[in-house]
Amino acid sequence: DYIIGQEKAKKMISVAVYNHYKRVSTQTMDDIEIEKSNILMIGPTGSGKTYLVRTLAKLLDVPLAIADATSLTEAGYIGDDIESVVSKLLAAAGNDIEKAEQGIVFIDEIDKIARKKNTTSRDVSGESVQQGMLKLLEGSDIEVPVGANSKNAMVPLATVNTRNILFICGGAFPDLEDIIKQRLNKESSIGFTSNLKDAHDKDPDILSKVTIEDLRKYGMVPEFLGRLPVICTLQGLTKEMLIQILKEPKNAILKQYQKLLALDEVELLFDDSALLAIAEKAMKKDTGARALRAIIEEFMLDIMYEIPKDENIGRVTITGDYINGKGGPLIEIRKDEVPKIASSRTPEKS
Repeated sequence: DYIIGQEKAKKMISVAVYNHYKRVSTQTMDDIEIEKSNILMIGPTGSGKTYLVRTLAKLLDVPLAIADATSLTEAGYIGDDIESVVSKLLAAAGNDIEKAEQGIVFIDEIDKIARKKNTTSRDVSGESVQQGMLKLLEGSDIEVPVGANSKNAMVPLATVNTRNILFICGGAFPDLEDIIKQRLNKESSIGFTSNLKDAHDKDPDILSKVTIEDLRKYGMVPEFLGRLPVICTLQGLTKEMLIQILKEPKNAILKQYQKLLALDEVELLFDDSALLAIAEKAMKKDTGARALRAIIEEFMLDIMYEIPKDENIGRVTITGDYINGKGGPLIEIRKDEVPKIASSRTPEKS
């Protein structure tokens, strides 16, 4: 209802999260200890990693903290201490320690803390951060200030145990595809004809074939990967998926604008050419679904400004031509006349 596509990723995350909270709620008395199912999400920019986690936390009604791995450094260096993510979670839980201890922490851009190659200086924002996160991911008592990002010595400290906090790490991992292809092509060429050697170069689902060894080559520390047992991959969004994202989710952005104009008693419609034009523009920006809002806000500005001024307007239809800066939207007033709102935007060169 909320997230389009990514069926395999949704299934994997659902199972991992279900198992995690089953583990949290069941304190077994036998010798079988269920390990934490922390998650590593790999997928291109704008494929829905952050949105998936936000939706998950909302549905589960648990506190969520989102941190950027690039801002994290080893303790004692400029930047946010690794423990600051727990402090953020405590703040998201309204300083309720028990609630925070069953929350979710999402660390984005985790690929940016890969081990730096050919460096002799101390890697305070790469491998050292991975090493520093090991205890956090596994489960330990962390003393954090009560109040997010507070480094004031006078602020009271609280002890938060991370054993039952679900950690989800996400990243785009550029160039990881090349590492996977290299391995697969090498495997294919052993004992077969050279025809198979480049068989994986055009595989659109290449990321799903990732292994721990591929990630280790990328620069992720084996011990770090060992604490993220669930690896799920997301695909880059196609034009068709972007059109679905525009129309189908419960909170689709087009539905939001339709609701806003409905409050002015105006019906807002988008024809098929408009949906296609928006999706094509988003594909050119190469930032996935996050490009959609900016594109829509740009062409809706004139409409949202002009509509409230005229009580006679009953329906507005957005066309592909209008999206591309050619003319205005189709306006139907309550007496069935069809004037047009002039567009202040310049047409796009084809």
